[in-house]
Amino acid sequence: MRVREDYRTLTGAEKAAILMLSLGEDQTAKLFEQMDDDEILEISQTIAGLGKVSPTVVERLFVDFAEQMSSTNALVGTQDSTARLLARAGLNDERINNIMEEIRGPAGRTMWDKLGNVNEEILATFLQKEYPQTVSVVLSKISTDHAARVLALLPENFAMEVINRMLRMEAVQKDILDEVERTLRQEFMTNLARTQKKDSHELIAEIFNSLERSVETRFMEELEKISPDAAEKIRSLMFTFEDLVNLDPASVQTLIRAVDKEKLPAALKGATDAIKDLFFSNMSERAAKIMKEDMAAMGPVRLRDVEEAQQYIVNVAKDLESRGEITIASGEGDDELIY
Repeated sequence: MRVREDYRTLTGAEKAAILMLSLGEDQTAKLFEQMDDDEILEISQTIAGLGKVSPTVVERLFVDFAEQMSSTNALVGTQDSTARLLARAGLNDERINNIMEEIRGPAGRTMWDKLGNVNEEILATFLQKEYPQTVSVVLSKISTDHAARVLALLPENFAMEVINRMLRMEAVQKDILDEVERTLRQEFMTNLARTQKKDSHELIAEIFNSLERSVETRFMEELEKISPDAAEKIRSLMFTFEDLVNLDPASVQTLIRAVDKEKLPAALKGATDAIKDLFFSNMSERAAKIMKEDMAAMGPVRLRDVEEAQQYIVNVAKDLESRGEITIASGEGDDELIY
């Protein structure tokens, strides 16, 4: 009888079959009660043809299962998956495009980055309808140059009230900052996205992020020769796998729980030592050992496969950041964490 000794070759149905066999007859019967006839048939057929499974494979399965269960609150949605769901719901292309434009909004990773890309006249028109305290918070969060242009467009009396509030401003409490950000997102960004097309720099940044690394590098070098300012802005909007080195430990752990464990070994296969150490140091000793064994067992991996896996990890990281579940620092002084 063939013995199953390689965990990586197991199908999803085989993993489910091994798990159910390991739980015992009583627990397996309860699980069967929750399945439909097709699922019961598939699992039953798989169990019947499973053969002998080594203890190492069973142990690895339970480790993997436990890690996935610990991340059940970290489901990851992307803009692509959102668009697919809307399409399956029967919405036409025009409605889907309108909804996705509202989701994307102006260019920028965070709300404050996005505000920095909003025309000062549009932003000033919106802010003069808000409370001076709210406006003072907003102007304190965007760049000083942009804040100056917005302030100059506000009615003089209102502008002076905002200045006075800024002079008396102390550290803004997180709940107040969250409320301001929520208001901006709901009342301003959503409406703004309806009237503006996607920022051209953001569009190119997204395209460059999807290119093979060598092609992206070549295009960026040429763009720097033609338009250095545009190249700099596009680079600031891009996010690469190497940027993960700026994640704090808690964010790395959240990312590890959220990603597909089958794709992480390929992504780390082509990573720098700093990135590898970052991920391994934020795993349990057993999980890190298993990951290293998987990477060693893979042998040579195509560059394209490595880059696809790394881009997947990047996409998950950006989605987690957009929901406020992790923090991605730029590596600049303002983002340094003080302990």
